[in-house]
Amino acid sequence: MRDVAIVAFAQSNCQRDAGAQNEVELIMPVLSEVFKQAGISSAQDVDFTCSGSCDYQQGAAFAFVAGVDALGAVPPIKESHVEMDAAWALYEAWLKIQMGQAESALLYGFGKSSPGELPIVLSQQLDPYYLAPLWVDSIAFAAMQARTMLDSGEITETDMAEVVARSRNNALANNPYAQLKGDQTAADLLKEATYVSPLRRHDCCPISDGACAMIICTIEKAKEWGKPYAVIKGIDHRIETHHIGSRDLSRSVSTEIAAKAAGVANGPVDVAELYAPFSHQEIILKKALGLDDNTVINPSGGVLAGNVMMASGLSRIGEVAMRIIRGEAKRGVAHATSGPCLQQNLITVLEAK
Repeated sequence: MRDVAIVAFAQSNCQRDAGAQNEVELIMPVLSEVFKQAGISSAQDVDFTCSGSCDYQQGAAFAFVAGVDALGAVPPIKESHVEMDAAWALYEAWLKIQMGQAESALLYGFGKSSPGELPIVLSQQLDPYYLAPLWVDSIAFAAMQARTMLDSGEITETDMAEVVARSRNNALANNPYAQLKGDQTAADLLKEATYVSPLRRHDCCPISDGACAMIICTIEKAKEWGKPYAVIKGIDHRIETHHIGSRDLSRSVSTEIAAKAAGVANGPVDVAELYAPFSHQEIILKKALGLDDNTVINPSGGVLAGNVMMASGLSRIGEVAMRIIRGEAKRGVAHATSGPCLQQNLITVLEAK
């Protein structure tokens, strides 16, 4: 397989409510920033463009088409879209490069969840015959998963609170784009009331509006552009059944399989950015990936500090890539997810050039 370079990444602030900003206004600033980083002027300077979004979030049909306006109407470009997090747009573009159909690609993801009720909207990801008609929301399923782990003795509420405290503190120290940050301890957080038992509000990722963008290319193109880069050494994604009752919710089997296929264990992991929308899920993912305490997990604060649906998965990859480009790490792992209780998982292994 061809090594693929990440040469540019930008993200917006995670906002609880972007107000009157439309898709184009969310996307254009991050596009301008990645064009500047890569030393190009527009989407016409890359071979392929792919975006990730979901119209259900803002309840507007073909919102992803409106987002394309940020690229400019002419001249025409080769463009695609995934109704998923933009991490899966990266996967599509990576495949294009592997097949020799492109040497460079622009990726972007955006989401505006504030106009609707996101936990209810996400119920439409469920099995359409048995579960979706019940409108079981994402928080209820996550609470069931957390209760399973607590009752089995695998975790404690203190373990969950420690994940959140580390997220808030890391975001305060390292992430100017974060929505939630602060100097808090697990003891402080445990004083909060239960929200959906056994979850407290801080155990759940916030609802955020925003966007991110990335440019990838072949190693040869990166050298031609003269830009520093991080290398995608492995990438894989897997999915588990949408029948919740048929899964062991205390494990993420699809993450384990994807991690093996992507080569996570082929070397030390300096940093990992894990898409864990709920505190206990970070513990599941750390175990599934085989990470130990030598790996710095979610130095950005992760999605517990800010969760732009359809963009935060790509942001996990971008966060790791930029740390490698800045020389803060030599090898890292990024994780993206979709669906209830970590149903679908994508793993990317990144290394220094």
